[in-house]
Amino acid sequence: MTPETFATPPLPAIAVVRCGAVVHHEAPRQSGLGRGVAGEIVVRQGYQNGLDDLDGFSHLWVVFWCHHARGAPLKVQPPRDDRKRGVFATRAPQRPNPIGISVVRLVRRDRRVLHIADHDLLDGTPVLDLKPYLPYCDSVPDARVGYVAELPTAAPDHRAWWQAKGVAPPRRYRDRFGVGSAER
Repeated sequence: MTPETFATPPLPAIAVVRCGAVVHHEAPRQSGLGRGVAGEIVVRQGYQNGLDDLDGFSHLWVVFWCHHARGAPLKVQPPRDDRKRGVFATRAPQRPNPIGISVVRLVRRDRRVLHIADHDLLDGTPVLDLKPYLPYCDSVPDARVGYVAELPTAAPDHRAWWQAKGVAPPRRYRDRFGVGSAER
C-alpha cells in the first residue's frame, strides 16, 4: 500500500463547538494564547458514555476539522512571518487534510456538553475526537521550534489574506469588522 492508493476512511464528527468566535479573526492563533476564552463542545447524542471518567482531567486534546479552510497550498505565510513556509512546517488550517489539534482547558461536564476555556476554536467547528492531555508524555519542555524562534512575538494573530490577493474581503468580514474594499 502507498499513500497514493490508500483510501481514507470516513471521519464523522462526534461533536460540535459552540462559542462566540465565528471567523478566524475573532479567535487567537493558538489555543495557548486564548486564555479565558470560553466555549462548549456539544457531543453527539449516543456518544455521551464515551465522556465518562473525564472529570479528573484539567485539559483535553481536541482533534477537529478546519471547516473554514480555503484550499490546500503547499506553501503558506504564517501571520508573524514575512515569507512563505512549507505547510507541514506551520500550523496553518489550509492543508491537504484540514485537521487541527488544540489543547483546551476542561472546566466541567454537563451530561454531553463539555464546558471549555483557553481555546482557539470557531463556532460550528466539527470535532473528530477528544483525548486527555497527559503532561508526562504530551509536554516536551526542551523541544526546538525551528524558524519560529526567530519570529517576532508581538505580531498580529492573523493575516488579512484578501489584502495579499488584492480583493475585497468576504462579506462576513465586512459585516462583522466593518472592513471595506478600500483596505486593499
